[in-house]
Amino acid sequence: MKNWIKNFDELATTDNRKLALAIAEAGLTGINTQEVIFHSLEFRNNILSIMGESFDLSKFKRIKVVGFGKAASDGASALEKILGSKIKEGAVIGLTKTNCEYIETFVGTHPKPSEENVEAGKKIYEIINQSNEDDLIIVLVSGGGSALLCYPENEYVQGAKLYDAFLKSGKTISEINTVRKHLSLLKGGGLAKLAYPATVIGLIFSDIPGDNFENVASGPTYKDKTTIIDAQKIITENNLGEFDLIETPKEDKYFEKVHNFVLVSNKIAIEAMKKKAQEFNLEVAVVSTDLSGEIDEVLRKIFSAQKENSVILAAGEPRIVVKKETGEGGRNLHLGLSAIKRKIIDKNSVFISFASDGMDNTAGAGAIVDKKTIEKIAKLGLNVDDYLERFDSYPVFQKSGDLIITGPTGANVSDLMILLTKK
Repeated sequence: MKNWIKNFDELATTDNRKLALAIAEAGLTGINTQEVIFHSLEFRNNILSIMGESFDLSKFKRIKVVGFGKAASDGASALEKILGSKIKEGAVIGLTKTNCEYIETFVGTHPKPSEENVEAGKKIYEIINQSNEDDLIIVLVSGGGSALLCYPENEYVQGAKLYDAFLKSGKTISEINTVRKHLSLLKGGGLAKLAYPATVIGLIFSDIPGDNFENVASGPTYKDKTTIIDAQKIITENNLGEFDLIETPKEDKYFEKVHNFVLVSNKIAIEAMKKKAQEFNLEVAVVSTDLSGEIDEVLRKIFSAQKENSVILAAGEPRIVVKKETGEGGRNLHLGLSAIKRKIIDKNSVFISFASDGMDNTAGAGAIVDKKTIEKIAKLGLNVDDYLERFDSYPVFQKSGDLIITGPTGANVSDLMILLTKK
């Protein structure tokens, strides 16, 4: 079995730490992109079956694959293993390079778009634009796609500007994606319109808390319910600046031949972690798969459910307003350091918060926090309040040796939290 946490042995210095890390490993295994595709898709006698629905590939002249997001590269590799030479052409953009025979792979930038993203976006646009009613287009849609999928060229300039402005506003991913949909020719159902009248299969790997799947990668294969007016209202209310907005397609006909399948969400990861915790004879409680509040609220929800010999699980994206660009670290590291500040970790507890994509805006996925962590930080003379004020949590856990290192996981289903308490 693949060991997702590369420094597992170095971190597993107590029995409780080992248990908590094993539960985290189970969550990452449960959302492994290639395994999910192999489990969800079956191809036999020219029939492609997906979650109970079947497609006769003999009815299509060309099979094309496009994709974007953190799961795109691994997804493309898995689709080639299933469909092989049935794939006529394709292009995907992710964060890692993959060797594919029929699908061209691009490496882009995230969380802000760049010219590399536009190059891939142009290729994806051309592949889809040159399609007709006899074609089948399989679309890999995953978290990170809002930045990685970028076309036309002016979208990347506006997208980078929007990201910087939103970082300081503390607004939700749903709100930023509402604006993103109205900057793009492909987001907000734009891809579906471009593909029409071809048949489209959307394979969705959701990073959005809750069931708002139309927001994954800003919804290229979903009919958009928002309008230019909604986007402009968000821009105006938050003083985000000037943007050139376009309306998303509203005609039903563009979506009549679109079939979206949600293969992965954070609920899959939570279920896998719950099962692993139960194997250790621990009581399990899931407090939420849609955490989106401020840090204090998130920690209160998780720790208020704490009891002996139990595991508390949660998932979502805590809200942090970064008022100035200073230090290194993401939501998970900030959450872990905040738990230390609030003195809510007791001697029998281990708290883990980690990014399922393996990158909490740093080389670390997150951190493991217990009394040993607190003791090491105190011994090093590190001022927790000072680091939190500077949004500089990464060096604290780097110095204490409590960073969780996975590298890019090729998956992304929001942040995952584990609170284990055991005597």
